[in-house]
Amino acid sequence: MEKRITFSKWSVGILFAVPQLLLIFTFFYWPAGQAVFWSVTLQQPWGGGNIWVGLDNFKSIIANADYWNSVTISITFAVISTGISMVGGLILAALTDRQMRGSKIYRVVLIWPYGIAAPASAMAFRFILAPEAGLIAVVNQWWPGIWDPGLDGNAAMACIIAAFSWKYIAYSFIFFLAAFQAIPRSLIEAAAMDGSSVLRRFWDVQFPLITPTIFFLLVINITESFQDSFGIVDIMTSGGPHNSTNLMVYKIYSDGFKGLDFSGAAAQSIILMLLIIVLTVFQFRFIEKRVHYR
Repeated sequence: MEKRITFSKWSVGILFAVPQLLLIFTFFYWPAGQAVFWSVTLQQPWGGGNIWVGLDNFKSIIANADYWNSVTISITFAVISTGISMVGGLILAALTDRQMRGSKIYRVVLIWPYGIAAPASAMAFRFILAPEAGLIAVVNQWWPGIWDPGLDGNAAMACIIAAFSWKYIAYSFIFFLAAFQAIPRSLIEAAAMDGSSVLRRFWDVQFPLITPTIFFLLVINITESFQDSFGIVDIMTSGGPHNSTNLMVYKIYSDGFKGLDFSGAAAQSIILMLLIIVLTVFQFRFIEKRVHYR
């Protein structure tokens, strides 16, 4: 039995918490507060103070057709990449959970992609899917121009979805595999003795017991698809062609650091944060009802 650590003075506990609180304030609360302030002011890119403009930055964003295009493709990217990541991770976890030769090796190999940084995976997929020298180059030789991410927006979107999903399939795989291994084998064996097929055992026994993991991964994957896709987009497409992959998180960077519109970029970051909060609340409010907690 573990012994609980207690402090005779409350000041000692606070002293241990101070470093963590300083890090949270410095790298989260202070930048977030600064973004809120910049979103309601007009920031001069080269100094010179700021001008209070209220909600004008938000009004100009809402009236901008390019921004709504960015919102649309961001939602499309989130839905497709989340679906691929979760379904792929679920299938791989179900296959490697079975007692088979070399299953432990397969598990280690399938986890590796999540440990690779987004820029590295983006560079790898940029070469793999290159129209002139990648794996699809043979298809271009048969049908010239059928695959060109530099000119075709759909092909470019497919590239960034593939690179992002490749990493998060591994992430989903880790949690799904842990969920499968937490299911008592006696339940699966009892279903097998009753004559249930493999698919029936999965749907009736295993699937209901992993719904908490499915819900958790749904929330995480959707959130990460909105905020962790910057590195892949920046290296593979830079938002092109013709803004077809200019996701919300990349548009914030593009407008702020390339266009020097710090106030507009800050307002966009606030909108993105609110969108993620709304989506998360929606999932907890409506989807969690279908989760079966043991």
